[in-house]
Amino acid sequence: MKELSFEEIQGNIRLKKFMPVYLFQGEESYYIDQLTNLLIESVVEETERDFNQTIVYGLETNVATVINACRRYPMMAERQLVVVKEAQNLKNIDELVHYVTKPLQSTVLVINYKYGKLDGRKKLTGEIANTGIVFESKKIYENKVPDFIVNYLKNKQIGIEIHSAQILTDYLGNDLSKVTNELDKLAIALPADQKRVTPEIIEKNIGISKDFNNFELQKAVATGDVVKANRIAKYFEQNPKNNPYILTVNALFGFFSNLMVCQFERDKSKDNLVRILGFRSAWDPRINDYLEAMKRYSPTKTMNNITVIREYEAKGKGFENPNTPVGKLLIELIFKLIH
Repeated sequence: MKELSFEEIQGNIRLKKFMPVYLFQGEESYYIDQLTNLLIESVVEETERDFNQTIVYGLETNVATVINACRRYPMMAERQLVVVKEAQNLKNIDELVHYVTKPLQSTVLVINYKYGKLDGRKKLTGEIANTGIVFESKKIYENKVPDFIVNYLKNKQIGIEIHSAQILTDYLGNDLSKVTNELDKLAIALPADQKRVTPEIIEKNIGISKDFNNFELQKAVATGDVVKANRIAKYFEQNPKNNPYILTVNALFGFFSNLMVCQFERDKSKDNLVRILGFRSAWDPRINDYLEAMKRYSPTKTMNNITVIREYEAKGKGFENPNTPVGKLLIELIFKLIH
């Protein structure tokens, strides 16, 4: 059976087109939890769940118990649901092959396997693919997170500008469970008459300054604005809790890595660079940082900057740096990047 996307699986579940076995696995727990919870809500009616819904955890159960639960018939219901959460902790999980080869059509078995994958060379994964659904939940690249944020809030009828989404991404990273948790908090914090997350709302509720953040620092470095870059760096030095050094260094590394890709593209048109960088459209304000930086930094300087960033990442972790505070390291780094 062909691999289905998250949206396709989600759509089929909502249409109550269930499969007898689901294996949700991979590094990104968010999509695994979303599909698992949707099945819990959809497979068995709430009034029938006492006798027809079994949820166990891998560390607290065993394969024999899971198989016995799956082989029961539903009681006064069309089907039953068996969910194995955190199945990565289930010992001898490969023995589930004895059930999934010929699963009961009245049982829906969900195997929730986080932070890794089953060994694809073994029989279990192949048999599940034959009789059910195998879905790998992959970590999304950080440059895709701003669009994820925009779409997530859009589904809640809440707007956000892409640069505000980028500010959140720089601070939260690409752990979607963490990202959505913070977005839910922002949605709750919005005044009743407001349907847009602004930099001011972010600053008030999360603590990321609308003027002093990695997005604004990137813009200052891209244009060579030494005064602004140093002002932001000094703010970071005074507010280290909300501006972790390693996140700033990673953001700068990502920027110059992408800049190098742009510089070695034969077609340097704005539309092509938007495509290469994975931005939604040419209206995305982030593209302007790259266009400005391409005027200022040669490919050689860009490669040197990447090396310097790596050096200062190591220094921030204590390598060849006995006592310089990270705030001072950032100021040094910015000087070397721009000059």
